[in-house]
Amino acid sequence: MSYQRRLINYTVACVNEFAEAFNLNVKEAYRYLRDFKGIEFLKDFYEEEHLLSFDNVVEDLQALCRRNGGTI
Repeated sequence: MSYQRRLINYTVACVNEFAEAFNLNVKEAYRYLRDFKGIEFLKDFYEEEHLLSFDNVVEDLQALCRRNGGTI
């Protein structure tokens, strides 16, 4: 599997985990993460983040999005 495909699969999984953690539908979670730089973060730090548990990744995404103006 190519790096790009692994990154896409990982991003989809993270969006789904974020949605579940905050009782959002997947579309809402994706838009929130996109608007507050979470998707960009996953892309830029894939090599580090994919080694962590999804719970840790969701916490990282929440903290990052808050720093960028998010309210979740």
